[in-house]
Amino acid sequence: MSKQQRGNFFEDFRLGQVLQHGTPRTVTEGDAALYIALTGSRYPLHCAQPVAAGMGLKGQTIDDLLAFHIAFGKTVADVSFNAVANLGYADMRFTRPVYPGDTLRSESRVIGLKENSNGSNGNVYVRSSAFNQDGDQVLTWARWVMVHKRDPAASAPEAVVPELPDHVAAADLPIPPGLDAAAYDTRVTGSPHLWEDYTPGERIDHVNGMTVDESDHTLATKLYQNNARLHFEEHMMKPSRFGRRLMYGGHVISICRALSFNGLANALSIAAINGGAHCNPAFAGDTFYACSEVLDRWPLPGRSDLGALRLRTLGIKNQQSEEVAEPMVEVDGRRRYHENVVLDLDYTVLIPRRPPGRTA
Repeated sequence: MSKQQRGNFFEDFRLGQVLQHGTPRTVTEGDAALYIALTGSRYPLHCAQPVAAGMGLKGQTIDDLLAFHIAFGKTVADVSFNAVANLGYADMRFTRPVYPGDTLRSESRVIGLKENSNGSNGNVYVRSSAFNQDGDQVLTWARWVMVHKRDPAASAPEAVVPELPDHVAAADLPIPPGLDAAAYDTRVTGSPHLWEDYTPGERIDHVNGMTVDESDHTLATKLYQNNARLHFEEHMMKPSRFGRRLMYGGHVISICRALSFNGLANALSIAAINGGAHCNPAFAGDTFYACSEVLDRWPLPGRSDLGALRLRTLGIKNQQSEEVAEPMVEVDGRRRYHENVVLDLDYTVLIPRRPPGRTA
């Protein structure tokens, strides 16, 4: 019997199958510091202990996306080790903060399967969840990934594509226990803009760009313990249609979230990711820019200190965001993403509200 783990191929998945993922991970302050070094993220709850503690939390929290990437990385060996590409996310909820010293484990349930028309691969839909050392769920998400078949002649299961919600409703948004933004001081970010200052339909071009080198995205993906072959094996990827390794799409999300600080500095934490698509591949040497549209602005039930913004952030490579007026273009009579758009992310953030009587 082979001792090697070669991952699951499309025909290995079964509807309702539960996958318990290996390698629990204790998240440390060192992980948080390295994540900041690789992304430049500046959100204060994740990098300033006194700010987080002053807002009622146990202390500085692990960046929401770092927690996601680590939890996601656990799923790769069983779900996407033999992936062609990760296709999208939906209904992701950050249900509890993760703190330095917490240990995360992940599990997934197969909720959908659909073979593609070429017969050589298929789409696998899973609902994954991550738990801390006390068994508390810290996040949950659905995703779908295109996975190679081991044998193109293998019979396909009956197609099942799950229905997933368009977004997480305001009443269902998780709020970190103890979080109190009533005395929030905007001097911690240097930006005065709070919940009341954003208008649905508003577009924000985040100005700053970031070039991601080979060593940057490789080290980041190792930090996340994501061992998907298409991110690491140059030899394997040479004969592919890309001719080189792909950057992990989740790291592109992190870069764009970090870039969005310029314009959304007080968007303290991510409550939910409603949906997302990796629209085009990204590679080492690409320079990323981002812009965001405010889709909606919601008050939160029973909260006068916090509100929510539903945002659509586009990640754009090798072209400043101001130069891309629309993410979709017409090519040969079909609508498709502009070739420089690499990310289309719909997510909801928590942001302090302005106390009564205080002006901008």
